[in-house]
Amino acid sequence: MMERGKKSTARRILKEAFLALSEQKQDPERIFEKAIENVKPTMEVRPKRIGGAVYQIPVEVKPNRQLALTFRWIINAARALKGKAMALKLSSVLIEASNGAGPAVKKKEDVHKMAQANKAFAHFAKY
Repeated sequence: MMERGKKSTARRILKEAFLALSEQKQDPERIFEKAIENVKPTMEVRPKRIGGAVYQIPVEVKPNRQLALTFRWIINAARALKGKAMALKLSSVLIEASNGAGPAVKKKEDVHKMAQANKAFAHFAKY
């Protein structure tokens, strides 16, 4: 969430988002963990060039990359909303993601659909 090295601003936004969640009579830590779990991808496609053609090969996502993609998708979904403060946008995206809906979860489902559609090329993963 940090832009241009402004760590204090990023921390303030996250703290305000957690306060907004707690004002709605919800446990912010539980919602945050549930949102992360619902957005975390297990499969993705990686392009690989084999014999002059580029194939989209489905591969498993490593745990560190899972978290990186999860945070990226949640933050980008919050930034895409317009007209509210970032803390409020982030809290609404976290609530949607914890309920299994919203743009961040849709991004995960799209990535999984792409991996499922290209399952026929999985045998190229060994090259």
